Formats: sequence, C-alpha cells, structure tokens
Amino acid sequence: MLSSSQTAIIPRVDGLQKAGDLCILGLNPENCKMQEFEKSAFLRRMQDKTIAFIGDSLGRQQFQSLMCMATGGEWRADVEDVGKEYGLLNLVERFVLMAGLIGFQTPIPPFCITGHHWNRGKITANHWVMYVNGKPLEDRRLMAVGNAKNLTVHSVARWLDSQLPSHPRLRAFFRTISPRHFRNGDWNTGGNCDNTTPLTGGSGVSQDESSDPVIAAAVKGTNITLLDITALSDLRDEGHISRYSVKATAGVNDCLHWCLPGIPDTWNELLVAQI
Repeated sequence: MLSSSQTAIIPRVDGLQKAGDLCILGLNPENCKMQEFEKSAFLRRMQDKTIAFIGDSLGRQQFQSLMCMATGGEWRADVEDVGKEYGLLNLVERFVLMAGLIGFQTPIPPFCITGHHWNRGKITANHWVMYVNGKPLEDRRLMAVGNAKNLTVHSVARWLDSQLPSHPRLRAFFRTISPRHFRNGDWNTGGNCDNTTPLTGGSGVSQDESSDPVIAAAVKGTNITLLDITALSDLRDEGHISRYSVKATAGVNDCLHWCLPGIPDTWNELLVAQI
C-alpha cells in the first residue's frame, strides 16, 4: 500500500481529490526473474548517470513516478529534478525532438509521437500543419493521420538507431502506447472510466505480440529496446484519474492519465530491470 501523500516531492502530480491509500498490484512475470525495485540500490547504480524521458504528459507521469520511487516520496539532497537548470520547465509537453522529420508546425513546435495526439480533432483544433523534411506535407496519402504517425515513429526509430554507435554507453527505450479507457463516449462527449475494481477484464497477459504493432515494428532489427507496457496497462482501467482530479471539470473524465502512485510505477519497474 502506498499513500498518495508519498508523491509530495513532485511539484505537479496528478492525484485524487480524496487522498488515501491506493492499492498497487505487483507485476509477476512468468519465466523471468525480475528483482524488486529498491531505491538505494537504484540510486547507487545510477550515480553519475542520466535518465531522460521524452514525450508528453504521459512521459511526465513516468518521470514523476520514478522520482517518487527513487525517493520514497521524501526530500533527499542527492535526488533532484535538474530540468530548470537546462530550461526544461515543461520538458515532456512542448519540445523539439529533432529537425528534419515529420512534425507539426506551431509557434512552439512540439513533435508529438504519443499515440493520443495522432487524431484529426487535435490537429484541426490546434491549427497544426504537417511538415516532412522541412516542407509542408502535400502527399495526400501521408495526410491520413495513421500513415503520418507510422512515418514519424519509423523515422524517429531509424534516426535514433543511427546515433547509438556514436554513443556506446547510451541505451534507448521506446515505450509503447499507454491505453485509454473511455466508455460511452470520448473525453469531450461524456466518456467515463468509473470502474473501481482492479482486473475486471482479466489478470494476465498471454500474447506473444505487442499490442502496439507500429512501435514494435519500428524498433525491430534496431538496437532500441521495446518497453512494452500496452497490454499490461490495458488490464487496469480502474487506475485512471477519472473524475477525481484536483482540477476536475464537471462532466469531463480523465481516462487517459493515471493516478500516482499507480500504473506508471510498473512501467518503471520494467525499465529499471532492463537498465
């Protein structure tokens, strides 16, 4: 059991209006011995090393989760968020991933490769224009959002893999998509995720293939490690913030982001085990 107050070290943590104990169900992989996360051992191994999370608000949640895991939710002089020193005040929400690939041209151009950003509604509402190789996209086939996403994911993986030989001590992970669990509508049409009982849809993942075939295909044959969290996260539809956000809007449920402590902790257990 972890208290939601244990995330107090992070200035902005997505939590519940009613702070209380949250039940964290442990990961139990088959045919694989995975050491339990222990913060002191983790900090010793990571001394003088750097972990960077690149993404959007879900990447931010994974970062917040790891900070809480590494500190136990308590202030420590030897653990700090150094993002401000490098001007990364909002590192994982607005950033330029790399030039020359496909992205969205805005005053502050974010290169969003997280799956939920790839929909026509967001593109239209934000007045984003797709660019490829520095020029506005004219290929009508690539204007289809799914095709644009596939091109971006494969381009990112290909570029990153090409850089790894120049940085032999660098390890790169590509996290698969975090599942949404809106029911009876979407985020702006009354969709909800009111289930409060864990594992109502099953308690195990038996499939051999990833539930995110786009990213799995992109990293296949590269030196990038797949951090495959989609199927196991899909079992935990009760773990979303739902309508209990401290900034909740009446009638709007957050069935995309996760309560912390919560599912992103499991993502980090897998990440740390592979590191």
